[in-house]
Amino acid sequence: MKIVRVTRAGGNFALSEEPLREPPAGSVRIRIEACGVCHSDMFTKEGAFPGIVFPRAPGHEIAGVVDAVDAEAGPWKVGDRVGVGWHGGHCRVCDPCRRGDFISCVKLQIPGISYDGGYAEFMIAPAEALARIPSELAPEDAGPLMCAGVTTFNALRNSGARPGDLVAIQGIGGLGHLGVQFASKSGFETVAIGRGSDKKNLALQLGARTYIDNAVQDVAKELAGIGGARVILATAPDSKGIPSLVDGLGVGGKLVIVGVSAEPFSVSSLQLIGAHKSIMGWPSGTSKDSEDALRFAGANGVRPMIEVFPLERAADAYAHMMSGKVRFRSVIKI
Repeated sequence: MKIVRVTRAGGNFALSEEPLREPPAGSVRIRIEACGVCHSDMFTKEGAFPGIVFPRAPGHEIAGVVDAVDAEAGPWKVGDRVGVGWHGGHCRVCDPCRRGDFISCVKLQIPGISYDGGYAEFMIAPAEALARIPSELAPEDAGPLMCAGVTTFNALRNSGARPGDLVAIQGIGGLGHLGVQFASKSGFETVAIGRGSDKKNLALQLGARTYIDNAVQDVAKELAGIGGARVILATAPDSKGIPSLVDGLGVGGKLVIVGVSAEPFSVSSLQLIGAHKSIMGWPSGTSKDSEDALRFAGANGVRPMIEVFPLERAADAYAHMMSGKVRFRSVIKI
């Protein structure tokens, strides 16, 4: 098999060949068909996540076919179409696991960090990490849905919004372009918030009813003018923009943050208390959540916008993503 690994923290990608391994107890071997390139792959590339052992192959937006199965791998069989996402296995014994909160497992396994991920022709994954891919989805479309897709889908369906509610998606990028589609297909009155008039047509094509250009429009004023948002999904938050998003919420509104930023932001208690607004963060989801996202996307026509690269150009796919030039997800197609 061919595999692309990072040899050390901050090192280059290196393509190599090695023998196939048999899956250990409770695991399967997957013949990878596609792997999305996520910004979180930076944790592996730069060694920015604790406990990474190098060399390591990044990649946690994996779509493929089961190639070999251990006897203890449950219902999975050779030929099953499966995906593997950020949730790459759990310990089954810690308190979160006992509550069924596997994404908060204290020993959560992450493909591309805990073990070799999807920048390869084959991989080994725990059976509990697998999500079934429906026939409607091509591998290169299913891959990005295993992280970007489940993150936006799962955040929206756990936000408390109901069909007909006003839901705004902030950011029209790798996460946001999927968030707009999921919100629209879920029956929400969907508003897209982006920077620049050039994103308006795309936002409307993706399913938004209204577009707010935060470069020239007051987001809070525009949202208040149409009743205030029940939910705002922040996919590209910046510290200066958060206060205006909070002010754009309606009574009982909720700001749900899924885009990662290290910058602190400032919100006053007055902004929250008067209309009992709230702010929450949301992680991706378990393999079952990913399976739900895949099924919903397949049935309702939600698809990522992608640019495809061969495995031999994994470094180019990663660089294109990190530059911000990709529209909107780099995908390695095997």
